[in-house]
Amino acid sequence: MLKGHPKGLIAAALANMGERFGFYTMMAILVLFLQAKFGLSGTNAGIIYSVFYFSIYILAFVGGLIADKSRNYKGTILTGLVVMSVGYMMIAFPTKTPVPNQTLFLIISLVGLFTIAFGNGLFKGNLQALVGQMYDNPTYGAKRDSGFSLFYMFINVGALFSPLVAVGLRNWWLVKNGFQYNASLPELCHAFINGTITPEASERLTLLANEVSATPVASIETFVNSYLNVFTTGFHYAFAASIVAMIISILVFVSNKKFFPDPKKKTKAAADAKDIQMDVKEVKQRLYALYAVFAVVIFFWFSFHQNGLTLTFFAKDYTDLSMLKIDLGFIVIQGAEIFQSINPLFIVFLTPIIMAIFGWLNAKGMEPSTPKKIAIGMFIAALAYFVMALGSFGLPLKSEVDAMGGLSDIQRVTPWLLIGTYFILTVAELFISPLGISFVSKVAPPQYQGVMQGGWLGATALGNQLLFIGAIFYDSVPMWMTWTVFVVACLISMFTMIFMLKWLERVAK
Repeated sequence: MLKGHPKGLIAAALANMGERFGFYTMMAILVLFLQAKFGLSGTNAGIIYSVFYFSIYILAFVGGLIADKSRNYKGTILTGLVVMSVGYMMIAFPTKTPVPNQTLFLIISLVGLFTIAFGNGLFKGNLQALVGQMYDNPTYGAKRDSGFSLFYMFINVGALFSPLVAVGLRNWWLVKNGFQYNASLPELCHAFINGTITPEASERLTLLANEVSATPVASIETFVNSYLNVFTTGFHYAFAASIVAMIISILVFVSNKKFFPDPKKKTKAAADAKDIQMDVKEVKQRLYALYAVFAVVIFFWFSFHQNGLTLTFFAKDYTDLSMLKIDLGFIVIQGAEIFQSINPLFIVFLTPIIMAIFGWLNAKGMEPSTPKKIAIGMFIAALAYFVMALGSFGLPLKSEVDAMGGLSDIQRVTPWLLIGTYFILTVAELFISPLGISFVSKVAPPQYQGVMQGGWLGATALGNQLLFIGAIFYDSVPMWMTWTVFVVACLISMFTMIFMLKWLERVAK
């Protein structure tokens, strides 16, 4: 599988695993942390989530500009790893919940999130550009698409374990302090503190409090404050685990720098041949093609990254989590967050299969072009949300669930609905994300490699900035209508891509 690929590929993927560990930790627990820590509504937590994910990707423009200007990709990448580590330290430090000053502590958390986003901007796009530069070598050029697929597969190993570690640490801390996990309790506790709890929900709070406590609950007020504090402290420890992963990534990157290309040396020695041969008209055509693809994938990312927002809310509010409980004796793996491990698990499992299919098609002279693969991926993503719409038909509104104090296990849907959706979404992702990165590295003029990788991430950023719209729909309309919005968004992307197909294929030759 690795035959014919440059030595630096696996080193780059391993260095990226720490970033993926932190990324999927954030995707799994960020909105749930914000709700449990500060009592935010789904919409308000969704807005912060959207801005954070927008910042992660839009700041890749800044990182790309810095690296392209200095031609010091390695130094920029290393700086990004260090800055991200500092950001995780800021939000990993346990503070009391309920917070004594919500504004102050929320600002501290937001500054920590921005620091992570800025470090990610220095790191992510430039590492992808560095991988692309490995395949600029004619020896490896034919392996570019498969190389990025392998890169994508290996970095998702870190993503596979991070939600499980986050859930394990949170639940371990709950058990250590005499409690058990329940997905509905943080929201019920904040409703009690704010005085907005309904009589029906108050009765359910009392029932659940006695179910999860190792000792009889004498005072609901005492229980509420204690449970929230223990619950969120476990989340802080999950963020601390990301710091360890970042340190490992720094060590891997530093020890393998010799395997990575150095564009700065190449520039000093001689002008790149592609720079000499590419005239102004060709540069413009390539940039226009990239801008067009960037505009189209905005709709895909607006839909796909709901996995950390509305799909996570759905796991917490509507899914029977008891069916996925894993008791290892010393630790219990249970929670809405574990669904974020399913996507990277499927990536690791499916990547070799999809690569084999593409390889077989290539041998037959039937392999679709990269733009065509992206269009197919968008159709597959629409199919995933169509499945969610069917499975959600007839479920009560979120406001009705809140008034009841949450659904009982018997009222919830099977976790197989989300598992099946994540399976389909992962197939779509493998048709779009690694191949989109490959397309950018192939089409981008050499002098704009870093900034165009930043452009791909910038398009992702704009899609992420729209994520909060999903949270608004989630809180206000029937569930099936929420998922239908994403079906429409993905289909718009697909048809637009098909319309531009011949032009994009011509430019990419």
